[in-house]
Amino acid sequence: MPSSSRTIRTRALVSMTAMVTLLAVAGCADDGGNEQGKASSEPSASTPAAPSGSGLPGSLTGQKLNWSSCPAPTAMQGTGEKPGSEWECATLKAPLDYAKPSGETIDLAMIRAKATGSGKRIGSLVFNFGGPGGSGVSSLPGFATAYDTLRSRYDLVSFDPRGVGESAGVRCRTDAEIDASDAVDSTPDDDAEIKTAMADAKAFIEGCEKRSGKVLAHVDTVSAARDMDLMRQVLGDDKLSYFGISYGTELGGVYAHLYPKRVGRAVLDAVVDPTEDPEQGSYGQAKGFQLALDNYLKDCAKKGTACPTGGDPAAGTARIAAFLKELDKKPLPTASGRKLTQDGALGGIAAALYDKESWKYLTLGLQEAMQLGKGNMLLVMADSMSGRDENGHYSNINPANAAINCVDDKQRYTVADVKAQLPRFRKASPVFGEYLAWGMLGCTGWPVDGTTDTPDVSAEGSAPILVVGNTGDPATPYEGARKMVRELGKGVGVEVTYKGQGHGAYNSGNACMTKTVNAYLLDGKVPAGGTTCR
Repeated sequence: MPSSSRTIRTRALVSMTAMVTLLAVAGCADDGGNEQGKASSEPSASTPAAPSGSGLPGSLTGQKLNWSSCPAPTAMQGTGEKPGSEWECATLKAPLDYAKPSGETIDLAMIRAKATGSGKRIGSLVFNFGGPGGSGVSSLPGFATAYDTLRSRYDLVSFDPRGVGESAGVRCRTDAEIDASDAVDSTPDDDAEIKTAMADAKAFIEGCEKRSGKVLAHVDTVSAARDMDLMRQVLGDDKLSYFGISYGTELGGVYAHLYPKRVGRAVLDAVVDPTEDPEQGSYGQAKGFQLALDNYLKDCAKKGTACPTGGDPAAGTARIAAFLKELDKKPLPTASGRKLTQDGALGGIAAALYDKESWKYLTLGLQEAMQLGKGNMLLVMADSMSGRDENGHYSNINPANAAINCVDDKQRYTVADVKAQLPRFRKASPVFGEYLAWGMLGCTGWPVDGTTDTPDVSAEGSAPILVVGNTGDPATPYEGARKMVRELGKGVGVEVTYKGQGHGAYNSGNACMTKTVNAYLLDGKVPAGGTTCR
């Protein structure tokens, strides 16, 4: 059973550099100060009241960060090279429990590159790349060239949110145990397979409780938003300038709800629908990934005989679905000695749909698997999705994803609930539907109760927030952007549309989108609502 309540994570783009590196390894290519004063640690009068006892002590709000050169990412943070000399890393102390602000603390890993331009520095631009569960410390240097223009006036800053990477990262299983669990079918076909899947899910949860029980109740999105406000204070900014991608849009919306008067210039790109519960979100993803697959198949069909799924896109979906069913019975061999299972192939296909530039790898992977009977490329792409490096080490993106979703979401589903929804999910996507339906059980039996039905992102009184939706986004369907604008409230959310493919818009390379977002973040030019880039 998938170990997360949202089994195809709403994360940032698969890094193409990491993808190419993994493919090569697999051998399958046959303090600069600013002029802003520190803000008080108390919310303004218009900010929703914080829980009793949440006022932070001066030992936290007045802490000085010890910035120093960065090491290479740890196994918990994921793959990546040691950042260059322009990058600095530090540790921020934050309360484990914001209801006990003077109690036990945890360390939050941070990274930054100072502003380089000769113009007036605006402050820090804080990034969250999604997940939930993605390490900002390992991600930001890899994506930084896309933000060079923004670095002219901002320090680029990111962090590992609580429960992620080196910020009290949640641990549930050893690498060997994760590998062994790959043999468990995430789309069980009968009662025996359901029993096996549920037993595996129970073992996963017991591992989380055993290794990380102390933090499981405190990795919620509201606490992460409070961490960002502490970060803002310690960085010396009156307001938070923020760039949230994927799950980072939910985090940014929650921050705006808690601290509307402290929002500076904020961009939410690849927007999570804040009105959907886990079932609705999973169903939306089934439709979103199927739409992305359909778009890929149409593009592939134009290549004629080079397309492994043929010239008819509709028939291509049927071919892939049949191929996956065959894998359920007989996984494919790989050069590593590992097998490409049905789940692995599905993960590899999903990973490639996050970025149109990955479609060529998906074609090669499907050619190799469907025509040659080898699973090397799809397995490498699946590994990029699950955080497994070429040495067999896993980042903690999956356990963090589960822990954050399960403490956020109140809903707990049953096998009967899933069985009732299977026909609808299968109709939405013959390829992804079953997997996402069974993924609704990811929080069943979780040791910590969830906190909300859906996140509150209402932010009356906030500065304008750019809300960017991509019409071809598989993981965060386009409709979520309009819902976020509505929920933020009148005069807050500004909708910008990108008519393109892939997960997210700013990093797509579209000149219109780059110009629109940069003008807002650098010069404060708010675009007209409904602006569209093609």
